Amino acid sequence: MQLAFVIPAFNEEGLIGRCLESVTKRVKQSGVKCEIIVVNNASTDRTKEIAEGFEGVTVVDEFDKGLVYARRAGFNASTAELVANIDADTELPDGWIETVMSTFEKRPELVGLSGPYIYYDLSLWNQILVRFFYYISFVVYLLNRFVLKVGSMIQGGNFVIRRSAWNKAGGYDTSISFYGEDTDIAVRLSKVGPVKWTFNLPMRTSGRRLTEEGVFQTAGVYVLNFFWVTFRGKPATKTYTDVRPGDKK
Repeated sequence: MQLAFVIPAFNEEGLIGRCLESVTKRVKQSGVKCEIIVVNNASTDRTKEIAEGFEGVTVVDEFDKGLVYARRAGFNASTAELVANIDADTELPDGWIETVMSTFEKRPELVGLSGPYIYYDLSLWNQILVRFFYYISFVVYLLNRFVLKVGSMIQGGNFVIRRSAWNKAGGYDTSISFYGEDTDIAVRLSKVGPVKWTFNLPMRTSGRRLTEEGVFQTAGVYVLNFFWVTFRGKPATKTYTDVRPGDKK
């Protein structure tokens, strides 16, 4: 296999089907040999049943609940050198696989690749705000990577890593529950080789957390933990709330 998709899923019966439809369709279109691994992370709904209904999808059970536990389980169950980490509420855009494969082929020294989210269900105003935050983040990414040399930037749910490089970096830190896990990956992986963030690798995703918690509040928490992990090694925020379709406050 050339590329593995690892998809953590906790109670994602509402969106996992759309995610897998997009992934299986793009894999077929690309002609790239791919593993598709869904990690059923202690779900109590029909997530596992739905995922098992897709041809070519392998479902792995991880009973220790948590995003990092699930990512690790999927990584361990896969064999491809390139491991794509996406989320169960994402939808793979046309050309995403081709961009990944061509980028790593052109730059064999690259150990990580990531890009932004496109929140398909947010209002136009909120999408503009998100884009503005991404522009600021891109400037910070350039400073951290090329000037300060303290790390890079990865968008959790839209990144690809080299297996050999991630093993050298030490693998997943399960002491991190949610916030800051992507920054931890970026910082440690960048010590092994270059980690690139580009607007040319967008991923469609649900804006459910931003809708539930607010764009500014969500952005503030992510920014806080980005800097905390980059300069202090651990996230400032230890707890998080699962946001799922149909959840009630």
